[in-house]
Amino acid sequence: MTLRINTLAIIGVGLIGGSLSLALKKHSAVGRVIGVGRSQLNLDEALYLGVIDAVATLEEAAKADIIFVATPVAQMPRVFAELAPHLGAHSIITDGGSTKQDVSAAARAAFGKKFPQFVPAHPIAGTEKTGASAAFATLFEKRKTVICAEAETSPEAIELVTQMWQTAGAEIHRMSAVEHDDVFAAVSHLPHLLAFALVDMLAGMPRSADYFNYAASGFRDFTRIAAGSPEMWRDISVANRAALREQLTAYRAQLGEFDRWLASADPDAINAIESSYRRASTARNAWQKYIEYGEPMPPLGGVTRDG
Repeated sequence: MTLRINTLAIIGVGLIGGSLSLALKKHSAVGRVIGVGRSQLNLDEALYLGVIDAVATLEEAAKADIIFVATPVAQMPRVFAELAPHLGAHSIITDGGSTKQDVSAAARAAFGKKFPQFVPAHPIAGTEKTGASAAFATLFEKRKTVICAEAETSPEAIELVTQMWQTAGAEIHRMSAVEHDDVFAAVSHLPHLLAFALVDMLAGMPRSADYFNYAASGFRDFTRIAAGSPEMWRDISVANRAALREQLTAYRAQLGEFDRWLASADPDAINAIESSYRRASTARNAWQKYIEYGEPMPPLGGVTRDG
């Protein structure tokens, strides 16, 4: 069935919301896109670039066929509460938040009997750039979107949101909110925390100018994501703090092993460093082949410390 959305409301017209709009426009899947945001300058730019067709209020957005909330997750409870009294009987609301347990709980509290109209989702795509000017129509092509529907979520709403993301080029995955937050604490939230922490640490050191002067591609690649939105990543870190702290504890333990190996002159310790590097290299290369060529990932979880 060909998707056709008469009116799409984007709340938070940035990279994610703007790119969804452009993708749906590219495929003639939407009639009109209205935008809601805090920055009039950004909304004016979105209008100029054709990302949205009109600026709207939250009350007006609440009547759209699909309402996509693409704000930082800490703003979502307020947005949901303001939408709730005006939410159309047949309107479907979904989000693009990087955490799901807190977002679903906020939606449940705000929407009450209308909660089945809400479809929790997370498009796994992005760049370090922000704002409507960063949006582009192909952002979601061959990327994953995770849908974390609750037991009460309307099957019809799930189907329409699924079609929307598929039209934008995304591959749909399903998991619970708990599973989602555990997985993304490990592969997204922790890497961002580490990148921000490293750059902040070096920037505060007496020889920071020397460090940054000689930093090259390795530093660039490792810290690229530290150029992202501090507000957004603050909200994500706080919202998923329990799962993130679990992953941070595991990472500290791994760093502790490296510290013990480096402190020892024992050949076994030096071999242990190489073995860890080798396991990491094997896993990283296998992941890259999976991402780029679709080759199946080997069962890395079965690899022991002894290799």
